[in-house]
Amino acid sequence: MIRNLDITALRSFVAVADSGGVTRAAGFLNLTQSAVSMQLKRLEDSLGLELMDRTGRRTALSASGEQLLGYARKILALNDEVYGRLTHNAFEGEIVLGVPHDIVYPAIPPVLQRFNADFPRVKVQLVASYTRVLKEQFARGKCDMILTTEDQCDAGGETLATLPLVWVGGQGGHAWKQRPLRLAFEYRCFFRNRVQEALNRAGIPWEMAVESEQTRPIEASVSADLAVHAMIEGTEPPHCEIIQHGGALPDLGGININFYHDDTGKGAMSDELAALVRQAFRGPMVQAVA
Repeated sequence: MIRNLDITALRSFVAVADSGGVTRAAGFLNLTQSAVSMQLKRLEDSLGLELMDRTGRRTALSASGEQLLGYARKILALNDEVYGRLTHNAFEGEIVLGVPHDIVYPAIPPVLQRFNADFPRVKVQLVASYTRVLKEQFARGKCDMILTTEDQCDAGGETLATLPLVWVGGQGGHAWKQRPLRLAFEYRCFFRNRVQEALNRAGIPWEMAVESEQTRPIEASVSADLAVHAMIEGTEPPHCEIIQHGGALPDLGGININFYHDDTGKGAMSDELAALVRQAFRGPMVQAVA
C-alpha cells in the first residue's frame, strides 16, 4: 500500500523544530497554535511514531523526529523548487534559435531536451536555414541567437569550434571515382563554392549533377550514390558515409561553427540556453570528431 507524506504537516514540523515551539511556529506559518498541533499529530499518526519529546518544559524532537528532520528539509526544498520553477513568470516566454540545416544533428536535440526539462514553460522556436539567411534574421531581431558555419567570425560573435569539412558519399559507393566528379548541393549551401574552388585548384573536372532548394533531395541523391557532397565531419546523415578517397580528392579544410547571441531582455532562460549550446559544440560533438 502506497502512503504519502503530508507536505503541509511536514512544513509545520520543520517550523516547530526550527523555532523551538508550537507558538513561535504558528506565528511564522500564520496559523493558529491548534492548527499546528493538529498537523503534528496527523503526521505522527500517519507514521506511527512520536516525533516530539513532550516530557520536558521545552519542545524537543524525539529520536525519530531528529531522523525525520533531515528528510523533511529535503522534501520541502524540492517541493518549493518544483513549484517555483513551474509557476514563476520569470521562466515564461519564447526564444528563437537559428541553426544551419547541416548542424542541427546530432547536437541540437539534446540541447532542446535538456532546456525543456529545466524551463518547461519556455517555448524554443527552432529555425533551420542557411547561414546567410540566419545572419539576416539575427540582424533584424528575428532570432535571439544563431549558430553559423563560416570561414571567419564577425564582430559580436564567438567561434565555438573549428571542424573539418569532409567528402560524403553513399555507403560503399563509387561516385567519387567518376570524372567529371558529380556534385550534389543546395543552391545556397555555403560549402558549394569552396568545393568547386578546391576541385579547380586540383585540376579535377566536375559537374553539378543534383541541385535543390531543400536538403532532403541532396541527401537522397548522395545516399543513392548518384553524386557526392561535402559536410562538417560528424554531421553526415544515415545511409551516407565519409569517403575514404586516399588523397584522390582535395582537402577541404576546416569550418568555423560560430555563435551569435542577443542577450538583451530574455534574462536567465536565454543565458541558460546559450550555455547549453556552447557546451554542445565545445564538448561531445567536437570530441567525437577530433
